Amino acid sequence: MADGAAPRSAPRLRGALARLIARPGFQTWAARFPLTRGLVRRDGAAIFHIVQGFVESQALTALVKLEVLDHLTAGPARVATLAHAADLSEDRMQILCQAGAAMGLLKRRRDGRFALARKGAALLGVPGLRQMIEHHGAFYRDMADPVTLLQGQRETELAAFWPYVFGASGAVDPEVTQAYSDLMADSQALVAQDTLAMVPLRGVSHLMDVGGGTGAFLSAVGRAYPGLTMTLVDLPTVLDGARARLDRLGVAGRVMLRPASFRDDALPTGADAISLIRVLYDHEDTTVRALLAKVHAALPPGGRLIVSEPMSGGARPDSVTDVYFAFYTLAMGTGRTRSAARIAELCREAGFSDIQIPRASRPFVTSVVTCVKED
Repeated sequence: MADGAAPRSAPRLRGALARLIARPGFQTWAARFPLTRGLVRRDGAAIFHIVQGFVESQALTALVKLEVLDHLTAGPARVATLAHAADLSEDRMQILCQAGAAMGLLKRRRDGRFALARKGAALLGVPGLRQMIEHHGAFYRDMADPVTLLQGQRETELAAFWPYVFGASGAVDPEVTQAYSDLMADSQALVAQDTLAMVPLRGVSHLMDVGGGTGAFLSAVGRAYPGLTMTLVDLPTVLDGARARLDRLGVAGRVMLRPASFRDDALPTGADAISLIRVLYDHEDTTVRALLAKVHAALPPGGRLIVSEPMSGGARPDSVTDVYFAFYTLAMGTGRTRSAARIAELCREAGFSDIQIPRASRPFVTSVVTCVKED
């Protein structure tokens, strides 16, 4: 009886404790009691930080769009100078700069001037981050009514921005294609850096990147592995932009371009490794299963698959991927942020084995799952 009592009673005790903590009267008492008031204050501050999160993101957007951070790279500046450059009144710019300093992006000096803080400088140095922040307008409008978004009762702006996820390979406006290709390419540098740190390509002779956009990942691979043969597979309208980028980066002669839709076409053969960089989380399970089956068919025995994208924390929810990326992919219309364990399960279903999940140093940038086609 003693062996079974604890497991049965523990959930009841936790439930009773949660109900006690949820009582306003208990919160009032705990805020005064010496042993609990510190905890109550910390919880309160943390909760309010969550509440104000949307306001922080909008203030950040204003700092980026008004180029306040850029102006401060020349050195500390007075509010009047920043206000004039942004065509704002001084009192409104003061509000924005105070917010920037409170978020750790700016520093307020004793003489009243504002300077760029380390975090603000880092923001400017992350490739594609400013573009992503400006792009967030569509996402935030979709998040304005999160309950409706969760219920799936209306079309989202992000679904219109990423039309290829619905298989509209022949109907995508070239300007729209260019917009999402540029956005993905601009933010791909950190993804490529972290992926290659987790997955050495020693022993690979030919890498095929499927859904690789304009070739940002293969460009990084080409610089790191000069002897590697590479193939880029994507929609014809996307590859039109890839030629110029690859030529500009000096790897065009080493990358074969193969126009195809992985929804409708078989994948080319000949590569002994295939990469899917930020591809699976754009799509629902049915599409992912079909793609993994095509990857398996295209690889030779012993061929490797590399999946790299932001992944859910799964049994240990992650503060970034299970919030930001989970809702972003939801707003796309068909996307889903999966855990590494779930991706591994889908790979096993497709016939892959020897599944590896390297430790990610920056899960908010990307995580990786690798596997091998059995001999």
